[in-house]
Amino acid sequence: MRTRRLNLCPYISNDFIARTSPYIVELASKLYSVGTNRDSYAVPKRPSKEASLSLSLCVTVTVSEFFKLRDNLPAIDVRSEGEFADGHIPGAVNIPILNDEERKAVGTDYKHKGQLEAIKTGFRLVGPRILDIVNQAEQVAAGRELLVHCWRGGMRSSNFCQFIGMARIKSHQLAGGYKAYRTHVLESLGMPLTLRIVGGYTGSGKSEVLRALAARGEQVIDLEALANHKGSVFGGLMMPPQPSAEQFQNDLFEHIRRLDPARPIWIEDESITIGKLVLPDPFWKTMCNSPIIALEVDRVTRVQRLVNEYGGADKDDFLEAMSSIVKKLGGQHFQAAKEKLLAGDMASTIDILLTYYDKAYGMGLSKKQHRVSRKVAWDGSDINELAASLVL
Repeated sequence: MRTRRLNLCPYISNDFIARTSPYIVELASKLYSVGTNRDSYAVPKRPSKEASLSLSLCVTVTVSEFFKLRDNLPAIDVRSEGEFADGHIPGAVNIPILNDEERKAVGTDYKHKGQLEAIKTGFRLVGPRILDIVNQAEQVAAGRELLVHCWRGGMRSSNFCQFIGMARIKSHQLAGGYKAYRTHVLESLGMPLTLRIVGGYTGSGKSEVLRALAARGEQVIDLEALANHKGSVFGGLMMPPQPSAEQFQNDLFEHIRRLDPARPIWIEDESITIGKLVLPDPFWKTMCNSPIIALEVDRVTRVQRLVNEYGGADKDDFLEAMSSIVKKLGGQHFQAAKEKLLAGDMASTIDILLTYYDKAYGMGLSKKQHRVSRKVAWDGSDINELAASLVL
């Protein structure tokens, strides 16, 4: 029995597909060729009534206007899935005009066989999917208007807006595209912020303090949560993969964008690298010029906290991570820690490891003593009480 396909866009007819498919082909042949001018072509004229209607339903917005609209409207990124994976605007939905393989096929034909063959390839690959693309857009819109962008705000997003305009979906095309967004991100990461750095030796509970402060309504930036990494060589254990450097910057910016820069913002004392990620230089400089509130927690308490945190890690993974600091830890200490680990004595393992970590953090802290505004002793018992004492 043949299954009938539900048409989510009743305004889109077969006649529409026949008339717009060549337009997609021209888009494919020009925009997805290998090179730097992927979005620089002028939009071809389209004399049909549908074209006039679709153009009237598409408006261009600046980055500032885009941010204002994002709180209420969904955003669609029409770049390929590979581009999207490298970095995207958080919350955007990816509906590629051409996917990675299609871009490659069209670009190869354009380069080696010329425009005509590229047109034919584009028609074969994209033409049959026009309705699917518009149906996906209608599902995302759910009766609302859409924000749309490509790489530079050129033909990919322009054509997408015109196609969904045929389905009576109003859209807002981001001028300058994702490139303009990225420029804004990098510029904004250097904005003045009133940071309060929570410092302390490994195992002091700094991340937990941030969560307690957030629960009290304080403004917090949890870099380790954004980076999917806890900072040390063991920080990637039992954590999801880290985002790309570009995505990390985007996520950090989006988090900061929602904070009040006039109010204090609490953040953990970190090095410039968190796993494979490097903090943006302007933001790092802001951190380096901010006051530190240093937690003072005894070693026994810190060992137990770390056992609670890493005790469930796979032993082989933990040993592999530990092997990366053999030279810093020292061969004798490494062998002792390894024996304790394999024997199941996690507390002794961590106590040995703290020999290295305490020395390293102590040296770093000695270079920024002038920034330590307060020292707060904590016995590791009531995290909420500690958080309350910090904001006094």
